[in-house]
Amino acid sequence: MRIPGLLLGYHGCDRDVAESILGGKGEVQSSANTYDWLGSGSYFWENNPARALSWAKLLARSKSKKIKTPAVIGAIIDPGNCLDLAAESSLELVKAAFEGFRILSESSGEPLPVNEPGYKGDLDLVKRHLDCAVLNFLHESRADEGLAEYHTVRAPFSEGGELFKGSKLMDKTHVQWCVRDPKRSIIGYFRPRDPGATEA
Repeated sequence: MRIPGLLLGYHGCDRDVAESILGGKGEVQSSANTYDWLGSGSYFWENNPARALSWAKLLARSKSKKIKTPAVIGAIIDPGNCLDLAAESSLELVKAAFEGFRILSESSGEPLPVNEPGYKGDLDLVKRHLDCAVLNFLHESRADEGLAEYHTVRAPFSEGGELFKGSKLMDKTHVQWCVRDPKRSIIGYFRPRDPGATEA
């Protein structure tokens, strides 16, 4: 579906990376991990600079040490042709893609990937190997069939623990965007005024 207008997305990263991008020396890098939630691409939090900063701080504390000094960069994104996983039609496409991926896996004798925990007690299964493979398969299948490509993928995620006792609202609920080609879809980058500010 084509989403009209532009949107603001926020990406958590190292301060040196943010400064390099703001200086016009690059783009937010695309991720191609086998467990990326929405397939391969550059990831942004929708309208949520504080969450992007929390993510960068989490990575700074992790063993990987990809981030030394947490920072946030903002992006003005043109969604273009978007696979919006809040829309029923998009969910049906992904469901059909899973069936095609399952049949291909069975015929090749390859086991299906599995979503799995990323750490002890992870009930959200943050390593989304299956979801990632299915979404990448959908994009590849559309290219093979000569269908219009999706420039972006959008999805709401209900993540984390109860916001309060007995609630089905989760404390890490967010909307995430995967931009498949930053050079095409990102109009420009900017420095958020205060990504750590608490919204009133």
